[in-house]
Amino acid sequence: MKKLVLAVALTVGSSLCAMAANEVTKAPPAAPYEQVSKLVKLPDFLPGMGQLFVDPTTLPAGPFLAYDHDGELVSTIYMLPIKDLNPDKRFDDLASPGGNVDHVDVYYNAGHPGVEEPHVHVVLWHVSAADEAQVAK
Repeated sequence: MKKLVLAVALTVGSSLCAMAANEVTKAPPAAPYEQVSKLVKLPDFLPGMGQLFVDPTTLPAGPFLAYDHDGELVSTIYMLPIKDLNPDKRFDDLASPGGNVDHVDVYYNAGHPGVEEPHVHVVLWHVSAADEAQVAK
């Protein structure tokens, strides 16, 4: 009986994770995510990143969901303030709402509308490096 309960719990748990990933794989994602270009003065599509959506309550870090021109999720992006990258601050359990991560990029950004202070972009790519071109233009 215990094995059956455990098996059911594992199945339900993995199904919920899969359902959560499915809810964000196509743009626009469900609430609480909002289109970034409607929150701050940014274009609807940012070359190299895509069309961004974020839950405003999670700013500045995010996660930001990035979609290609066809509305397919390509990455999850965190924008971590440089001032918070110190021994007194931790960023634990950063979620990947889009599911599997193919590879990760990390790079500096001096600031932009919505996240004005210098920060680091941590990009969790859900597509291969070759498929990053989907958001290049």
